[in-house]
Amino acid sequence: MAKESMKAREVKRAKLCAKYAEKRAKLKAEGDYEGLQALPKNSSPVRKHNRCKLTGRPKGYMRLFGISRIQFREMASAGLIPGVKKASW
Repeated sequence: MAKESMKAREVKRAKLCAKYAEKRAKLKAEGDYEGLQALPKNSSPVRKHNRCKLTGRPKGYMRLFGISRIQFREMASAGLIPGVKKASW
């Protein structure tokens, strides 16, 4: 489990990114790089990091499901993810 502060930091970054997205796009189109630098650092979408929705784990993230590989394996084995079953041949 990730620390709650790390999860909260990612949520804060996502909110800031959404808040300044329109303004950022406008400044980029105009080529106003000084205006872009005046925006908060965490409003940049590059600073966001994908994390597991259940545990907050930053590594082994599966984009299609939004969870880490470990949680995916546990949930798939338990039959909690529709359409996914263990391969056997």
